[in-house]
Amino acid sequence: MEWYLPLAWGLIIGAAVAMYVVLDGFDLGIGILFPFTRNEHERDQMMNTVAPFWDGNETWLVLGGGGLWVAFPKAYAVIMPALYLPVIVMLLALIFRGVSFEFRWVAKPNKGVWNIAFAGGSIVAAFCQGLILGGLLQGVETEVVPGRGAQFAGGALDWLTPFSLLCGVGVTLGYALLGATWLNMKTDGEVARRSRAQAVPLLAATLVAMALVSLWTPFAIDRIWERWFSWPNIGLLWPIPLVTAAVAWGVWKGLENGREIGPFLGSIALFFLGFLGLAISVWPYLVPPTLTFWDAAAAPASQIFMAAGTIVLFPIIIGYTVFVYWLFRGKVREGEGYH
Repeated sequence: MEWYLPLAWGLIIGAAVAMYVVLDGFDLGIGILFPFTRNEHERDQMMNTVAPFWDGNETWLVLGGGGLWVAFPKAYAVIMPALYLPVIVMLLALIFRGVSFEFRWVAKPNKGVWNIAFAGGSIVAAFCQGLILGGLLQGVETEVVPGRGAQFAGGALDWLTPFSLLCGVGVTLGYALLGATWLNMKTDGEVARRSRAQAVPLLAATLVAMALVSLWTPFAIDRIWERWFSWPNIGLLWPIPLVTAAVAWGVWKGLENGREIGPFLGSIALFFLGFLGLAISVWPYLVPPTLTFWDAAAAPASQIFMAAGTIVLFPIIIGYTVFVYWLFRGKVREGEGYH
């Protein structure tokens, strides 16, 4: 097997997941903040900030999931039964959110049901994504079946642990932070002022959740302790938490000084740094603690065939995303919108 193919596909899937988390994260965050909004005009303004983008953002989820299925079918065959319940609930929540996004505009003047569906779908989807993350990080029980390879050998609720619940809360808080800093950047008036005020405690809560997860994993899992605290790794990796602290300080100062773009970009950077830390913790396992990228990889011919199409589609998706965000740049003021 060409050793570089699983690495290349790992980078592709990792990039797709990271893009999804950031881009869909802030519009899920808007839904999470919906219950704290005072009136329908403000909710309209909030939703209009993501109206041109929200469905395109989910393209990255399809690319990440489809890439896992094609490039790492053995990992897909283990992960799906292990995390079936949170994955299904997440997808149903995303469907509810998408339906409510469209139906809310035509349900005038009574939008209450669709407001609840939008907020509930966003909160549940975000929390389930954290559960999935926690379930993977803590490890998936497998067994080797002759003639079939590694198979899931655990129970249907193995993912439901205090650690995965912490991850669920952390992801939900992080998405709310992204949503608040996005609204601070894209709106004006009362929505912007409230979002800026909400972003400060959300930043603190997100940092606490990140710190708890960062401390829990090495103390609970020996291989992660060795990765971070053995020499010379500790000397090479210590800049990551320091950079995270510096970025968090920059976000806080930006919010305090009334900045708009800086806090949002800084919040994105916090997610990328957290993503990097998790990748370092689990490497080289795609399904901790048994299946590495090479163990789970499809045949080289399959990977090359799919890579040919991905090489063409990836720049198109990137270009479309950049174009749409550039086209709808600027603030969405009260009364403005795309519907």
